Amino acid sequence: MIVLGVDIGVRGAIAVLDGTQLVAVHDMPCLDDGPAKRRSINAPLLVDLLVTSHATQAFVEHVAARPGEGPAGAFAFGRSRGLIEGVLASFCIPVKFLTPPQWKRIVGIPPGKDRAKDMARSEAIRRWPGKAALFSRKADEGKAEAALIAVAGILRESDGVILVRRPREPRATE
Repeated sequence: MIVLGVDIGVRGAIAVLDGTQLVAVHDMPCLDDGPAKRRSINAPLLVDLLVTSHATQAFVEHVAARPGEGPAGAFAFGRSRGLIEGVLASFCIPVKFLTPPQWKRIVGIPPGKDRAKDMARSEAIRRWPGKAALFSRKADEGKAEAALIAVAGILRESDGVILVRRPREPRATE
């Protein structure tokens, strides 16, 4: 079963997994062609990416307007979500949404924003060490999150929610 993980937004990404094996991960296909030269997702490029994936399921990060975000930013974020949903629907790819706290809990990333992006990159590298270079730069956080969203969706669908926790650090013995 080919599964997509989608981190919505112009800094997001799309991961393609076969089971829990990472096949590919792509930056969100964007161009600086939006209003006032803002970055926006390019629908034809997104279509090309999805056609070659042969996906049968997509897990997408459930997003909404963020506190303190201006109307233009909120509208652009909503447009991104709608475009992604529409393109997936046109290929009859079922979509399930996971909130950030849900997918992070399932893959073992602690709640909160403190270092969450680096923790996602670290977890992606731990899961797929042979593909560590895909997550080496700070700018690759969207790729890591997309891949982990897919894994969280797969684990959630398998036999109910399976929590994957990191092993505890060994305690110093006296």
